[in-house]
Amino acid sequence: MLRLAALSAWSRRLTLGLTLIAIALAVTLLLSVERIRVDARQSFTQSVSGVDLVVGARTGGVQLMLYAVFHAGTASNNIAWDSYQAIATHPAVDWALPLSLGDSHRGFAVLGTSADYFARFRYGDKEELRFRQGKPFAGVFEAVLGSEVAQGLGYRLDDRITLSHGLGELGPEHGDKPFRVTGILAPTGTPVDRTVHVSLESITALHLDWVGGAPLPGVNIPSAFVAKFDLRPKEITAALVGLKQRGDVFRMQRFINQYRGEPLLAVLPGVALDELWQSVAMVERTLLAISALVVLIGLAGLAATLLAGLNERRRELAILRALGAGPGDVFLMLTAEGALVTAAGALLGVLLVTLGSGLAAPWLLERFGIVLATRLPGGQELALIAAVIATGLLASLVPGWRAWRMSLADGLTPRN
Repeated sequence: MLRLAALSAWSRRLTLGLTLIAIALAVTLLLSVERIRVDARQSFTQSVSGVDLVVGARTGGVQLMLYAVFHAGTASNNIAWDSYQAIATHPAVDWALPLSLGDSHRGFAVLGTSADYFARFRYGDKEELRFRQGKPFAGVFEAVLGSEVAQGLGYRLDDRITLSHGLGELGPEHGDKPFRVTGILAPTGTPVDRTVHVSLESITALHLDWVGGAPLPGVNIPSAFVAKFDLRPKEITAALVGLKQRGDVFRMQRFINQYRGEPLLAVLPGVALDELWQSVAMVERTLLAISALVVLIGLAGLAATLLAGLNERRRELAILRALGAGPGDVFLMLTAEGALVTAAGALLGVLLVTLGSGLAAPWLLERFGIVLATRLPGGQELALIAAVIATGLLASLVPGWRAWRMSLADGLTPRN
């Protein structure tokens, strides 16, 4: 009966082929949503590792994580340098990395930090940053590029770049103070790849002749003279903090949140990411529900196609009955036919998702920082595929039941 079901489906390959394509596209949508959801979470989770606290001005924990780690959005306020020093020199603190954000380069974020950033920062499973070329910045007006910045803009070592004020691509340029590229980092699959790294002193030097986000009229301090000024930062955007003992994390968090110098906020990265996923959980469930609905529509189309073809197949089924096939055999053939079409559509959908992942991965990484892995289905995806095939089998029971009820006399009797 299974072989007969396959031959019967092949004889009506045009009609069932369209249904198969619809099922394949529906499965592709369902698996794509699931894969992007899982890989997006993994990409966000692996963006920073080994950091006990993220410190910034008092705001929401999710917002603090977004601009401090993912360089998305803007800070509500800055931290005074003295406050950062008080935290960095606390007895419980092992290391602290200052972060200064607010400038950009052709749409990429510019991060002002210390040279320790390249030795202390970790991502993924506590992996260190590696240089593909060059070395860290050592002085003012030197820059280290993330891999995507260098690749996307075609930069090489010793190239000169200029930064823009603000996060937009159309912000005013600091054209009188170019930077020399001293290093290019290896790919990490994190926001580091889309960041231009400079020293804190460079950020101060850029804005010596700026006030309130605009250049001072008639004032221009050439880059050759910035060394005559005190370039120590007066404030920063945020800080990443590592503690000597993880057991001190809540005590240190309380110290920062109750700091009397200014209102500050310290968040645990894992807790803030959980809040982020809770805030987007409704969107995830909605997308999965829409995808599942599309799959159900495709399977309903399969059942409708098989039912509509029963009237044309009455004589075929009657001949099978006359040749000795029982009602159960006819039922099995119709059910197996629908299950085979569903399974073929699911397998085609898996193939489309696998190919599409490879094609869409560079675009998703560039646009959204999501590392989309090209892999075979596993775990949850296999469960979804099994659910689709099982639902297709259930949908095929209806035409199978209708064929089972057709009698031999009904198939052989001419209809007026």
